Amino acid sequence: MKKYNFIIIGSGIIGLTIAHAIKARQSDARILILDKEPGEAYHASGRNSGVLHSGFYYTADSLKAKFTVDGSRAMKAYVKAKGLAINQCGKLVVAQNEHELGQLDELLRRGQRNGSNVRLVDETEALNIEPNVKTFKRALYSPDTASIDPKEVCAALKEDLTKIGVEFSYNTKYLGRSANIVQTNQGDFEAGKTINCAGLYADKVAQDFGFGTKYTMVPFKGLYLKYTKDKTAINTNIYPVPNLKNPFLGVHFTRTVTGDIKIGPTAIPAFWRENYNSTGGFSMDEMSEVLFYESKLYLTNAFNFRSLAHEEARKYNKEYFISLGASMVKHIDPKGFTEWTKPGIRAQLLDKKTLSLVQDFVIEGDHQSVHVLNAVSPAFTCAFPFSQYVVDRYVFI
Repeated sequence: MKKYNFIIIGSGIIGLTIAHAIKARQSDARILILDKEPGEAYHASGRNSGVLHSGFYYTADSLKAKFTVDGSRAMKAYVKAKGLAINQCGKLVVAQNEHELGQLDELLRRGQRNGSNVRLVDETEALNIEPNVKTFKRALYSPDTASIDPKEVCAALKEDLTKIGVEFSYNTKYLGRSANIVQTNQGDFEAGKTINCAGLYADKVAQDFGFGTKYTMVPFKGLYLKYTKDKTAINTNIYPVPNLKNPFLGVHFTRTVTGDIKIGPTAIPAFWRENYNSTGGFSMDEMSEVLFYESKLYLTNAFNFRSLAHEEARKYNKEYFISLGASMVKHIDPKGFTEWTKPGIRAQLLDKKTLSLVQDFVIEGDHQSVHVLNAVSPAFTCAFPFSQYVVDRYVFI
């Protein structure tokens, strides 16, 4: 049986950057990263929008606020040092009415507290930034927002880690644990400490170790629709004012690292954890559990889930979905949206007692194991400083 100082479950961005932070602190550490998939970043880390956020959405007392600004800088520095692609496209958050102007003011206050480079602009300046934008009186401008290729970043990290001795075991499914033994379909491994970065299954792994008992995962499907007519319709990311009571940012325009334009994502309640399509990854047990909690949310209308579910279901109607994006610009050809991108699933943690979606990152652990339970957006942006925090606060204790 092979022995390691650290076994990391999951090779998404957080698993990779935690390994990176451990090696920076303890260069001779023996680390194994295992993943049930054939390669790194197979799920959320490789399917997200690629947007590096600027830190103005999050309340000042949150870990998201703590790490987003520094995380964006660190990720940009890594991307540039590795010669990877980046699109410094910026972001405009647009308002549609007087009420949303007040929400823009709140986003500005949050951004200023969090050290984010943001400012309010009037309609004239907004049009100078993006000639196609449509906003009510004002918009919030974030010049530091950028886009990268998340799969390219994760591949570069995997290559770096391999060079410094980190081992990878793919097609290796976690089955359970006994004391400090991690059991998989490829045999057993002994860990000095197990670090759980299992994304959609982080709660299940944590519960094997006695953690995460108050939580369950409720998956939400994210779909983007690509504008294939041309790449010149918009030059910057355009977002609506979000509902600050839930963690979703609404349908928006994204300029990708390659200059492509897409709208999305949806936040459609999924029926099982890897419900990318009608059959893939299907599990009756998972569907029963997910539907149980989604039914409770629907019946109790916790955090206005009933309206959210109805609204998100409407987005399967392509014309309606396009109209949400079109409302933020002066001109767009609805027929130019022709291609759905690869769907993603948001691994959203739910507090089973309060029936509330957990907004911030959640980490639990002890001297034997560490569990990253809620690494949702903007986890990719935050990855480097967040992982350093996990290593300093939870791994080396």
